[in-house]
Amino acid sequence: MEPSTHPTHLKVQDAYGKIARIGGGGCGPQSSCCGGGTAAKVAQGVGYSDVELATLPEGANLGLSCGNPTALAELKPGEIVLDLGSGAGLDVFLAAQRVGPEGRAIGVDMTRDMLAKARHNAAEFRRRTGLDNVTFHHGQIEAIPLPDASVDVVLSNCVLNLSPDQPAVWKEIARVLKPGGRVSISDMVLLKPLPEPIRESVEALVGCIAGAALMDDLRTMIQASGLVDLTLTDKGESVEAMLPAGDPMTDHLLSLLPAGTRPSDYITSLIIAARKPV
Repeated sequence: MEPSTHPTHLKVQDAYGKIARIGGGGCGPQSSCCGGGTAAKVAQGVGYSDVELATLPEGANLGLSCGNPTALAELKPGEIVLDLGSGAGLDVFLAAQRVGPEGRAIGVDMTRDMLAKARHNAAEFRRRTGLDNVTFHHGQIEAIPLPDASVDVVLSNCVLNLSPDQPAVWKEIARVLKPGGRVSISDMVLLKPLPEPIRESVEALVGCIAGAALMDDLRTMIQASGLVDLTLTDKGESVEAMLPAGDPMTDHLLSLLPAGTRPSDYITSLIIAARKPV
């Protein structure tokens, strides 16, 4: 893959490369990119169980989630699952256990430091589970490095909002899905337009806020991609887990919002489900 020169890609790669190297999130070591304190606390707050987290290699959970799409995808043994923006591998490793040795879990990420971390974790995952069904690819989610109609399920967790071309991402999702394949994606979505200072904030972009699409725009993108049976499930409680009072990212956002408002007035976490027509 040719290195991207898009300003948004470069900002995201720089921020997430640092997260991969220091072992924590965008607000500091062991802190989530979207705020919220420790990675384990954020993961629990957005829907991961202690049992799930205990199966992961150390360092796979960096607290970058806004939901648990794997748990809601109803994965079946033997399926091929793709995780877009796979980071250190959290959802890939959970999916790999659900699809079993006859299935495959594939991660795609454009940040080389994250890929290196995920591949290191994959070796530990193989030792722990005996499964050898995980692969990580370097690539952009606007141009997924997989063939047409090659996967059964597409997952993503708080990543699509980071793309500078989200309509292209949805078209790529539809392209790589097999007929009848399905989507289970957690992402941040706007309830109303953000104030201009937040849209211009690099911290808010990397913190999963500034790049989020409006709800109606999201529906339009997904419908234009050809996917059907769209359902949007509001997981607004996840916002509080990611942006609790007193967290550095929360304080930063509050400083940019009109007095008396909170991030949850503008943004929510959604589980997005859809499928490709047969």
